[in-house]
Amino acid sequence: MTTIESSTWYLLRSGPGAPAHNMALDEALLETAPATARPVLRFYGWTESAATFGYFQRFTEVEKMTLLRPLIRRPTGGGLVPHDADWTYSLAFPPTAPWYALKAVESYQRVHEWIRAAFSKLNVATELAACCRKALPGQCFIGHEKFDVLWHDRKIAGAAQRRTRNGLLIQGSVQPPLVKISRADWEEAMGEAARVNFNVVWKDFVPGADLNKRVEDLADKTYTQSSYNQRR
Repeated sequence: MTTIESSTWYLLRSGPGAPAHNMALDEALLETAPATARPVLRFYGWTESAATFGYFQRFTEVEKMTLLRPLIRRPTGGGLVPHDADWTYSLAFPPTAPWYALKAVESYQRVHEWIRAAFSKLNVATELAACCRKALPGQCFIGHEKFDVLWHDRKIAGAAQRRTRNGLLIQGSVQPPLVKISRADWEEAMGEAARVNFNVVWKDFVPGADLNKRVEDLADKTYTQSSYNQRR
């Protein structure tokens, strides 16, 4: 795994959140990345089962793919992702971070190498897909893309990205393998893998009042609105 210069990153453990709030907070972290000035790793869950779908997907097609509701359009690309039993995370990088300069395929590979290294620390052998295996179009965990994380030839981790002038947002989902490991252990392994492989020093992130207000606005005016989720 590529080693990068030692730096301080923020860690945010959000806990379970409403679907609209989860997407709003990820977008707000992207918007405020220049002011935050450091990468933010966020672990979060869901107060109810839901599914998210890519920014450019058509709602009329997605709603036929799953019975999970609500269906929330993500601020990133990619396909349909179920959030009924997954371990969800996001990463927000400011433009000054080395990750921001990576090509999309490089950042995709790097984040999944990180996840593979975390599972290795838990004695769970996984591998990165060497090529694509297409199955049903538009569904993130049916088939796999190059550099997805595989366990026994089954995709267990994928991600979607969005790069703007404000920074790089990666939203990822892990469908945990059928072994006895806890989410808490996996999160700890993620932190340790970053310390070892990226020379990261972790610092807790506490959202400020302005960020919280922006999250509320995005949740109320964007992610809970059918005009946004069904606009394509």
